[in-house]
Amino acid sequence: MKISKLILSALFGAILIAPTASAEKLVILHTNDTHSMIDPDDTDGLGGVLRRKVVIDSVRKAEKNVLLVDAGDFVQGTLYFNIYSGEVEQKMMNELGYDIRILGNHEFDNGIDELADLLADSQAELLATNYDLSQSALARKFRPFTIREVGDKLVGFIAVNLNPEGMITEGNYDGVVYNDAVKAANAAAWWLKHIDKVDAVVAVTHIGYEPTMPPGDRQLAELSEDIDVIIGGHSHDLIRPDAAPDSRLQPEVRNADGRIVTVGQLGKSGKYIGKMEIDLDSLTTRYETIRIDGRLDSRIDPRLDAVIEPYRRGVDSLMHVVVGKSAVDMPKGSNELLNFGADFIFERGRKLAGDVDLAIVNKGGLRRSLPKGDITEGMIITLMPFYNYVNVLDIKGADLLEAFNVMAADGGNGVSENVSISYDPVKGKCEEVLINGVPLDPGRTYRLATIDYLAKGGDYMSSLKRGTLVRKGRHVLYDDLIDEFRNGSLKGRLVNPSPEARMKPIG
Repeated sequence: MKISKLILSALFGAILIAPTASAEKLVILHTNDTHSMIDPDDTDGLGGVLRRKVVIDSVRKAEKNVLLVDAGDFVQGTLYFNIYSGEVEQKMMNELGYDIRILGNHEFDNGIDELADLLADSQAELLATNYDLSQSALARKFRPFTIREVGDKLVGFIAVNLNPEGMITEGNYDGVVYNDAVKAANAAAWWLKHIDKVDAVVAVTHIGYEPTMPPGDRQLAELSEDIDVIIGGHSHDLIRPDAAPDSRLQPEVRNADGRIVTVGQLGKSGKYIGKMEIDLDSLTTRYETIRIDGRLDSRIDPRLDAVIEPYRRGVDSLMHVVVGKSAVDMPKGSNELLNFGADFIFERGRKLAGDVDLAIVNKGGLRRSLPKGDITEGMIITLMPFYNYVNVLDIKGADLLEAFNVMAADGGNGVSENVSISYDPVKGKCEEVLINGVPLDPGRTYRLATIDYLAKGGDYMSSLKRGTLVRKGRHVLYDDLIDEFRNGSLKGRLVNPSPEARMKPIG
């Protein structure tokens, strides 16, 4: 394999060897995309840091060699982040004793300078293999890889991250240079196996299993020769060790040499913790997913509960302020929630700029379910937690169609009630786009309401950057929606969004 001299020179001399107890088996406990879920999820009761600690402590008592690893996106998703800006999550990572951590895309949500300040208190080793951070605020905080001793064996760890362009808001990752994920991962793994003579290489990744924009974990495994285990994140896939043969999410993928690479990922919100056991003599693995639920409550640590309690009071104060009511449940990712979100953007766009032709919203921007019955202020903030603003653009139909094709490749997103789209899910292309019952005209200029994240090319909708900004909302999205409930079109109304899909796959 031809190895980039630039990559190897960056890696050379960056090794840290940290001894652990003598054994021939390594147990890796791992998490990903915990998204500020400090307490159990109020929609299904799963997760929670206190319960997670019960499992971690239990495994550490039972096993000689245990490492605790996180694959990124430890913030953003509950009021703990909106109110305390990551302080609670960072404190909990230290309390649980994480050994190795990598970056997710949401770590950058408050900007790279604030991220650098937050990670200054991290007690874990921070890794970034394919990000050159030397000219950023994160310089000298991260290593490109690490090596751990396990008995008389050596295990190397690398970190693989997604391309920030089109996924992280511009300006929030200044100074970060992205290097090709597969090339950098293979170069680092080759170095570890052939120069440093490690016995196993573990890639901790935040690229997704099979993302819309490759590469993902499956492709990384298939194109690798020296990676033995992949611990992934980003796509929120729950990869089960007993996956059916026809399941898209396979925990075992054959590499370029025909050997098995074990791939693990645990959905989101800390509802599972992974246990990856690696036999360092045979390089075989045993992978287990452990559900974080109420059976663990009798063993929670009261001291840690007391640490969280002052923060919890601030969160609870918002979760009980009712702003509206819904006639139906709106599960995350459902047509009801997408239609509700898109129609709200459409309404706010009209208030900003008068005549608006349509609105779009990304399903990734709607982060939680809304229940039938009371909708609280806290629910709205966690539904739309980002610092996004409504934008109104003038945009050519051809550029709009290009964005719709990206949405189709992602399995559809939210569009306002006057839009109907049919698309080919295999090709990821739109077959028909109707706006107010009329086919989209590539040469016409349309007035579009959306959020600034998409207007700046987020979620890979780069064609929207070619639009002309007409108006921008003055308040963050969740404040606009709360205002809509209190003073606008939703005041006194029982919310009852349509269950019909407005972007429909054909065939």
